[in-house]
Amino acid sequence: MPYTMEKGVSLLVDNPLTTPQLSAESNLWTLNFGPQHPATHTVIRLVLELDGERVVRCVPIIGYLHSGFEKNAEVLDYNQYMTIVNRMDYLEPIANEMAWVRAVETLFGVDPTPRCKVYRTILGELGRIQSHLLCVGAAALDLGAFTAFLFGFNERERIYDIVEYVSGSRFHTSWNRVGGAMKDVDDKIFVPMVKKFIDDTLPKAIDDIEKLLNRLRIFIDRTQGIGAISTAEALSWSLSGPVARASGVMRDIRKDDPYFCFENNWDGQGAAAVDFKVPIMQTGDVLARYLVRLEEMKQSIAIIRQLIDRIPGGPMNVSPEGKDVLPPKSQVYGSIEGLIQHFEMVMTNRGFTPPAGEVYGCCETANGELGYYVVSDGGKVPWRARTRPPSFIHLSVLPKMIEGHTVSDVVAVLGSLNIIAAELDR
Repeated sequence: MPYTMEKGVSLLVDNPLTTPQLSAESNLWTLNFGPQHPATHTVIRLVLELDGERVVRCVPIIGYLHSGFEKNAEVLDYNQYMTIVNRMDYLEPIANEMAWVRAVETLFGVDPTPRCKVYRTILGELGRIQSHLLCVGAAALDLGAFTAFLFGFNERERIYDIVEYVSGSRFHTSWNRVGGAMKDVDDKIFVPMVKKFIDDTLPKAIDDIEKLLNRLRIFIDRTQGIGAISTAEALSWSLSGPVARASGVMRDIRKDDPYFCFENNWDGQGAAAVDFKVPIMQTGDVLARYLVRLEEMKQSIAIIRQLIDRIPGGPMNVSPEGKDVLPPKSQVYGSIEGLIQHFEMVMTNRGFTPPAGEVYGCCETANGELGYYVVSDGGKVPWRARTRPPSFIHLSVLPKMIEGHTVSDVVAVLGSLNIIAAELDR
């Protein structure tokens, strides 16, 4: 039997503030949903208390990964930790790096070069598309529509091709560095790859998904009015990203706290910020979250189109004279100064010399606000690093979303939140 069901036995602790008042005749069942269940998309255990098919209470239980990501920050330097952050939200690994480097570069007082900002913006939007394609496709897969999942997953492979060319790694990229990137990119190869993707293949895939699902009666009935959260509730629970915007919260960090090419004068010569619209809905249900993600992919395409033909020349990294980045290989092999600087950065008793202090930096990822709070004592490694993951916060509102719904609705609501377990167990 795939579930554990015990009549009249509650595995939940009563809380007088939240526990519903039930009559003595109530016939409740306790059902373990997960942690090894395909519909959870990850290792999450939901302990459901049911009255028939209706959910009375839910307690999400996490802690099955034992990753220790945050503790690793205390023994790895600021560039080494890049290999850890992109393992948190593994649906868009390269986007995790953007939030980390933004926080660290704020601590160091480093402003990336215009070329670096453009590449980070383009790759960050590709990461957003990468995550949304899986979330939208899985939303249909959970409800029985397998074809839509294939439409989205095929296009993800094309993004992997682009990312693999840029970083050399198909999945865990680790391409960003403090003050730049691990290597420059050849525009003559990168630009045609991206153009072919955003002009030829991706729009057709999005159109196919919309034609298949947007007017499909079964899909609409399974998502409309399910797991709804109001604007006031979304604000009270600190929701962000598509989950919050589907409930009418008009907040997007790219607009409200701009960074990279989302801020004016990003190139130091008066360039305007990229122009895009923030999709907002009011119903706050599963269908609204699906539609917001669809529109966000279209806006990401528009952002990339504004930048792909405007990639500036010049260096990818800030000047190595600032002693914050590794020098280019041409300098390492061609000058004694470059060789000395390279060793100064990689030797265990040398390396970074950040100022003592604390800083918070965040980016708008596919799931919402991903931020890092970094405390430095002046050493080459952080004294403490704390993650603000959107999945952890969104999971906390799941019990309220599914209260009163059926067990089959739990699958739809959980999928619409796009919970990533690696962001829960840090």
